[in-house]
Amino acid sequence: MTDFVLVPGAWLGAWAWKDVVPALEKEGHAAYPVTLTGMGERVHLATKAVGMETAVRDVLNVMRYNEIDDPVLVGHSFAGKVVAAVADRAHDRVRRVVYVDAFRPDRVRAPQDGFDPTQEFGAVPSGEIGIPLTEEIVERIGKDVQGAARRRMMALATPWPVKLASDPISLSERYDAIREAYVFCRRSGDPVDEIVAGKWGALFGPHTILESGHWPMITTPGELARDLVALSR
Repeated sequence: MTDFVLVPGAWLGAWAWKDVVPALEKEGHAAYPVTLTGMGERVHLATKAVGMETAVRDVLNVMRYNEIDDPVLVGHSFAGKVVAAVADRAHDRVRRVVYVDAFRPDRVRAPQDGFDPTQEFGAVPSGEIGIPLTEEIVERIGKDVQGAARRRMMALATPWPVKLASDPISLSERYDAIREAYVFCRRSGDPVDEIVAGKWGALFGPHTILESGHWPMITTPGELARDLVALSR
C-alpha cells in the first residue's frame, strides 16, 4: 500500500481530487488530498502573509498528524514547488515526488521559481489578495474541462494568493537524492515532446503523458490515478 499526499495547484482545494481518491483507494492505497491555506474551504484564512512557508507547513502537518511515513508527494501546477520544498525538509521520510503538469525544480542551491503571476493570469482585483480563475484561463490551459465539470470547477475555485507564486523556494543538497516522476499533459499548452526530449532541462525519473489539459484530476481522474500508482513503484 502507498500513501499518496495530493497537493492541488492554483485556485483549487482538496475537492479537486474527489474522483482520484476513490480510484486510488480501490487499488488498496491511501490518499490524503490537501487544501492549502487560503484556498478551497480554507479561503477564509487568506491574508497577504500566506505564502510558500505556509503551504509547506500545511503539507508537513498533514504528514505529521496523519502519521504518514514514506509517502508519495503529488504536486500539481505551482504546487510542484510546494512538494519539492517539503521533500527537501522531510527527505528521509518521502518515497517519491510526482509532478503533475507542474513546476519541476532545478537541482541548484539558488532561490528559484518566484514569479509575478499577474503577468500571465491578469491583475488582482481591487481590494483582493488573489488572482481569480477566469474562463479565459480555462480556455487557454484546460479547455477539455467542459459542461458540468467546468461549472463545478468555476463554482468551487478560489482566488490564488499572489505570494504563493511570488515566493521562491531554495533547496539544499538533500533534495538531490529525492526520486522524481512526472505526469505531463499534452493539451495544457506546454511543449511536451520537447520536455521529454530533455530540451527544457533534465528529467530525473520516469514519466507518463496524458491526453488532457491542465486539470487531469478533473478530466481524466481514472487515468491519472493509474499513472500515479505506476510511477510510485
